[in-house]
Amino acid sequence: MDSIGLYAVVAVVAIILLWLILYFVPIGLWFSALVSNVRISLLQLILMRWRKVPPSIIVSAMIEGTKAGLKLNANELEAHYLARGNVANVVHALVSAEKASILLDFKMASAIDLAGRDVFEAVQMSVNPKVINTPPVSAVAKDGIQLIAKARVTVRANIKQLVGGAGEETVLARVGEGIVSSIGSAQSHKEVLENPDNISRVVLEKGLDAGTAFEILSIDIADIDVGKNIGAELQIDQANADKNIAQAKAEERRAMAVALEQENKAKAQDARAKVILAEAEVPLAMAEAFRNGNLGIMDYYKMKNIQADTTMREGISTGTKK
Repeated sequence: MDSIGLYAVVAVVAIILLWLILYFVPIGLWFSALVSNVRISLLQLILMRWRKVPPSIIVSAMIEGTKAGLKLNANELEAHYLARGNVANVVHALVSAEKASILLDFKMASAIDLAGRDVFEAVQMSVNPKVINTPPVSAVAKDGIQLIAKARVTVRANIKQLVGGAGEETVLARVGEGIVSSIGSAQSHKEVLENPDNISRVVLEKGLDAGTAFEILSIDIADIDVGKNIGAELQIDQANADKNIAQAKAEERRAMAVALEQENKAKAQDARAKVILAEAEVPLAMAEAFRNGNLGIMDYYKMKNIQADTTMREGISTGTKK
């Protein structure tokens, strides 16, 4: 190998060694921390590399906190990063809380961050309250008129309740329940339309923000629309149901009457059949009487005359002619 090739290999090896040294010994970060009055040793930065913690994140966070007058511990920041926390976001929140005179320490901020909430956004919401628009809430007053209300809920983050406190969905659900209860207790929908502020007052008195991560500052009714006449619709439905029941009962009575009529007809036909059978036996009995000598011809004519007289009298009494 000639001298030029040897120099090239040495140069490459030297560059690689220099890169490795600068990577594991972040002199630039250490110098930035030093001039920013952040006390952190070069050995700590090297050990961060071995623990797979980016020194730049820790140093940047400590510089930001120190400039804001906070006392941060590098070990705590490193532990929070290893716990998959957002170190930069936590420090931003601490600085914002310090400037806004909000009581928030690193332990609380890191706990909020690890709980999955945006601690920086929570601090901002404490300074600048958030307005939440509720979806349309339908309720019915005692006079049966439906009202559809929309509300704007102004909330402020409750730092102490961010860990374990309920979220926006719970607040909206409670506000909707309060609106329904307030409208439902009104004697007339006109009362609600005349004084919509009564809804806000009644809902606020219920303490709906208990156990949530927010503090409700105000509830403003943005819009109220008149919906359907639920009471009238219910009465119409009830009347239709009563009519159907009455029709069913009438149909049942008619069916029973038809069945009874058919039964009576069947009985009458059975009776007529028996009469016909009996009348068919009369000639046979008379013939038998003639043969035996128990009935004479004159007796037979007398009987026929009696039958004719009886038939005539029945026709006169019933007004029919036979």
